[in-house]
Amino acid sequence: MHEIEPHYGWEKYYKAQDDKLSPFYGTHYNLNEYSTTIYGYYIHPLWDDIGSETLFVKVLYVDYKNSVAIIELFGEWNDALHNDVMFLKRNLIDYMTKRGIKYFILLGENVMNFHGSDDCYYEEWFEDAEDGWIATINFRYFVLDEWKKFGIATYLLSGEFLDMDNWRTLHPNKLFEFVNEKVNRLLN
Repeated sequence: MHEIEPHYGWEKYYKAQDDKLSPFYGTHYNLNEYSTTIYGYYIHPLWDDIGSETLFVKVLYVDYKNSVAIIELFGEWNDALHNDVMFLKRNLIDYMTKRGIKYFILLGENVMNFHGSDDCYYEEWFEDAEDGWIATINFRYFVLDEWKKFGIATYLLSGEFLDMDNWRTLHPNKLFEFVNEKVNRLLN
């Protein structure tokens, strides 16, 4: 697990640690020391801690003018035992919505498992996004199945129509345009 790194190809456009509006502003990463673990397995030091024992993030891009955030997730999303969505919502998403972010793109190919609970925080997040949306890309099929089982799919746009293998090759604004076009077609 320590070899799975967050995407760093967009650092020329955005770094959360340099963004004064980011909850990760001023974070210093020690690439010589692996100290954070999930279930006893070390993870790469570039993943950001949101307070969860099993779910970590990397804010890859934020565009305040267009109200969009692109967030890569890593680990196990466990609402049943750790209420991970609460940590995500309170320690990152609330921070962003207060700064005008209403379009969220979640990249989930490194989410290895999901354990659901209720949908309260998802509903709250959906309402906070007002006329925006929460779109998910490249989550594993069994995670999507669990979202459906717990009613979370109501709040998170997901499915094969959004999945794409080449998202890393796009400029972040192009990824947003692609997702926005797909979501608008779906909603209209």
